[in-house]
Amino acid sequence: MRDETVALNYAETMFALAQRHEGIPAFVRGVDLVDSLLEREPTFKLFLETPRIDVEDKKALVRKVFGEELPEHLLNFLLVTIDKRRQRLLRSIARTFRELVDEHEGRAYVEVTVARPLDDATTDLLARRLSSLLGVTAIPLVRVRPEIVGGVIVRTGDTIYDGSVRKRLDGMRRQLLKAKLPSGSKG
Repeated sequence: MRDETVALNYAETMFALAQRHEGIPAFVRGVDLVDSLLEREPTFKLFLETPRIDVEDKKALVRKVFGEELPEHLLNFLLVTIDKRRQRLLRSIARTFRELVDEHEGRAYVEVTVARPLDDATTDLLARRLSSLLGVTAIPLVRVRPEIVGGVIVRTGDTIYDGSVRKRLDGMRRQLLKAKLPSGSKG
C-alpha cells in the first residue's frame, strides 16, 4: 500500500477518534504538539524511526514525553502507530488529519499566484470573493510570480483557474499563428 493511502487511513481513524472522544480541538492541539516536536527535534524523529531500537523503548519514551500532554485516545493512537511500525508516517498523518479537520470545518486553503504583492485589503477582498465562489471559508496562500505579467492564478485542490495575462497572451499568440493570411495581398 502506498504511503499516502496509509497516511489517509490513519488520519481518518484519528479524525473518527477525535469526534467520538476528546473532541477535534483537543486532538488538533495534540497533533500540532507531536508534529512540531518531530520537526524541531531530528534526534527524536530518528529515535522513533530507527528499526534497531526496541518498540517498547519507543513507546515508553512517547508515554514519558506526551503522557500528560495528549488526550488519552491520541496517545493510544501514537502507540499503535509505533506497534504497526508506521511512525515514519506521523508527519504525513498529521498533515492529512489537518486537511480533514479543515474540510469538516468548511475551510479551504487556496493557492493564489499574482504578479505583484497584494496589500492586506486586497487579500481580504480576495478571500471573501473566493469564499463566496467556493462555498467554503477560503484562506488564500499568496505567491508572487512576476512572470505571469498580471491577473491571477487560483488553485484549489486539483482545480486551477488561470486568469493570468501570460496565459491570455499565449492564447492570442497561438490564434495569430493559426490564422490564414489572405492570398494575393502584398505585405
